[in-house]
Amino acid sequence: MREHTIIKVKEGSIAEELGIEAGDVLLAVNDQEIGDVFDFDYLCEDEYIEVLIRKPDGEEWLLEVDKDEDEELGLVFDAGLMDEAHSCKNKCIFCFIDQNPPGMRPTIYFKDDDTRLSFLQGNYVTLTNLKDADVERIIRYRMEPINISVHTMDPELRVFMLKNPRSGEVLRYLDRLYEADITMNGQIVLCKGVNDGAALEYSMERLLEYAPVMQSVSVVPVGLSRYREKLYPLEPFDKDDAASVIDMIEAFQKKACKKCGLHFVHASDEWYVVAEREVPEEDRYDNYLQLENGVGMLRLLTEELTEAIEEEKSRGTVSRRKTVSIACGRSPYPTLKRLCDRVEEAWPGLEIILYPIKNDFFGERITVSGLITGQDLRKQLAGKELGEALLIPQVMLRCGTEVFLDDDTVKGVSEALQKEIVIVKSGGADLLHAVLGLEQSGTADKNPYEPDKL
Repeated sequence: MREHTIIKVKEGSIAEELGIEAGDVLLAVNDQEIGDVFDFDYLCEDEYIEVLIRKPDGEEWLLEVDKDEDEELGLVFDAGLMDEAHSCKNKCIFCFIDQNPPGMRPTIYFKDDDTRLSFLQGNYVTLTNLKDADVERIIRYRMEPINISVHTMDPELRVFMLKNPRSGEVLRYLDRLYEADITMNGQIVLCKGVNDGAALEYSMERLLEYAPVMQSVSVVPVGLSRYREKLYPLEPFDKDDAASVIDMIEAFQKKACKKCGLHFVHASDEWYVVAEREVPEEDRYDNYLQLENGVGMLRLLTEELTEAIEEEKSRGTVSRRKTVSIACGRSPYPTLKRLCDRVEEAWPGLEIILYPIKNDFFGERITVSGLITGQDLRKQLAGKELGEALLIPQVMLRCGTEVFLDDDTVKGVSEALQKEIVIVKSGGADLLHAVLGLEQSGTADKNPYEPDKL
């Protein structure tokens, strides 16, 4: 029988009233073994349940509980999933985890491929860890939306890309999820000369068959760090390549809109940056379903900041700062520069110094802000004019911390640069408030590039 140690009992909860305490062990609910948090939540939905607990002295308590249907017991366990996260068994030719430098903390190298984390945290999974019973469990518990790393709908090509003999056959699970009306989102990491061109066209056509149950598909370019020794030789996409990908996707969006009313397939912002094109207008993003995959971030930031400028000007807000600096990746730099110019125009006398940081840690082909490290900030901003404060986006940091991917800290970088560092929480309004020296009101962003989520 699987056992689950309770580390906390919520104050005022049913569990506290029953005398359950931290250190007790959950053995079963309704005489059924608990595999993970979804089993637990599902079994605890009933108005009457029986909970089997073992106390530290070995005594077992069978507790009868009458409660409201959706009322929780108030138990917190030693593992969030009440189980170990399922690791990835694939050897994908494009995997960014394999491109990490040596010597980083162990969790950086953990590859998750867990449908439960797809539901709870929005992670993308390949389905190769699943068996038929797992799919039925997803359906029974309505674990949706489920985010799926598709990459290609050609079974043989998928086996080649994921280096897993099951990766082609598990595409049939898409049919089962579709039939059960389980909401899905898809992702295609595009590799030059591998799954682009005609292969991409085929994948989009096949995936459109699952719309609108599959509500969106993002197409993102493969990330290539400088640590690709002994890995499959992949090349970066150039300006013409990016333009071709955009043209193919935008033409397909017209077909998708006629079929299901959705643009369905979306090119990530990086394609537009590389192609030196403007990102699409807001209504082309279908309510930003793929925002954490870098789809629509620049458009949303533009819209939010524009609205925030108008709002603060109408209030007569005065900037509390005269000079401020911002560090960002090279990819969002052109958009941020235009937006900063607007802010300076709205508040004459305010100077914003924007620094695009070259990613020496992972390699200069990595241009997103979310993979900028503390050591690169230290080296490239040393001796530079930083104004009253240096602003960095929350996305540079591990979720819920003030630690960069290289384990450097905000405090350490701040001391090295002898400058206050302000973390911009999320969105255009918070960026403007941080620039003006006002209090931010947003919540912390989740870093879509952060592999350490467990």
